[in-house]
Amino acid sequence: MDSPVRHTTWTQSYRERASLPQTSALTSYLLRLISIKRTNLCVSADVTTTAELLQLAEDVGDSICMLKTHCDIVGDWGERTVRGLRAIARRKRFLIFEDRKFADIGETVRKQYTGGPFRIARWSEITNAHILPGPNIITSLKLGASQAINAHKAGVVQTEISADPPPDDWHIDDGDDIEEVSPTSTTMPPDTDSHMSDENGKSSSLHLNPDSSADFVYSPIFSSYNRAATGRKASVVSISTTISTRTESISPFPTPEENEDSNLFSDPLIRVGDAPFERGLLLLAEMSSEGHLLTGSYTSQCASLAREHRDFVIGFIAQRSLNVEPGDNFLTMTPGVQLPAEDAMDTNQKLGDQQGQQYNSPRKIVYEQGCDIVIVGRGILKAADRSHEAERYRREAWDAYEDRIGIGCGGSS
Repeated sequence: MDSPVRHTTWTQSYRERASLPQTSALTSYLLRLISIKRTNLCVSADVTTTAELLQLAEDVGDSICMLKTHCDIVGDWGERTVRGLRAIARRKRFLIFEDRKFADIGETVRKQYTGGPFRIARWSEITNAHILPGPNIITSLKLGASQAINAHKAGVVQTEISADPPPDDWHIDDGDDIEEVSPTSTTMPPDTDSHMSDENGKSSSLHLNPDSSADFVYSPIFSSYNRAATGRKASVVSISTTISTRTESISPFPTPEENEDSNLFSDPLIRVGDAPFERGLLLLAEMSSEGHLLTGSYTSQCASLAREHRDFVIGFIAQRSLNVEPGDNFLTMTPGVQLPAEDAMDTNQKLGDQQGQQYNSPRKIVYEQGCDIVIVGRGILKAADRSHEAERYRREAWDAYEDRIGIGCGGSS
């Protein structure tokens, strides 16, 4: 492996990099979140059930900036999984990275990204792809991301149901029960909360789940109940549906630099707010497995394509920083990170598995190779106390970062 060039981003803090020109809103948010939480740790959630996934997110959520998922290995993946994971991510403030590794022609990957049983673009801020099919894989995923963003911005549906008085020539007996009218031919989306307005003045709205895509058509009907046909009091019920467009910015607000003295924003994690509803792509430029072929000109081509799509490509999966040109501010996320056990006698032992995986320490990856986020899987997943182990990795990776930018342990970021 070539020694990485020591780019200016090596000595800049995460917070400084968040404000650099050409930095996307999602990248800026993630860098600020890393700075505030003081964590450059991503945990790889290689688990196979929803219960395991949500428990892991609870266990390590306070120590991470990102959780890496493999939705296609979770046997019972569904809406419950998505809602539970998104709720924990919002509460504990971390992003979700679906490690999908797209590698097909453009139209296929767009459909894989936005549709199918997983609909990744709906719930995962970040995903990744190989460039083996060529540059169109980036533009197609970008198109899919744009469709997901537009669906989210237009994702509020207002529905009102009202009952008009029957015609004067219809006899209505006082005290008759009101017939409950249900639009039985209407297909309701799975992620909705709804109730109806009636003659007693009760009213409500039908809202899409904020994390669901508005890719369905809600077709209300107009119904009337004839007294002769039903034997009940007649009424004319109309349903009107309005789709309103979100007008708020999808960028995070407020920024952590604002309102520093405000009691309302005394908690730094409250100041950073929710993640912007944007999507980002990581290019697989290098891998951590022995004998991988993502080397040389392939890695260089990844970097060149990333520069052409700075608004969508936020960085790389790589073993070293690929920031080499002026203006580069890409994030490097690095798998294959593991620490010896706390009670290990030999802390310099070479770590790996029997399937070609090669491990490096957080210090080597962050301090020596200039990478930004370490990805840890089995080192935390197999620990008896995952919360404790996640904290141990967080401290090691954060100390390496502070040493790299020259402020040492205990300094400000």
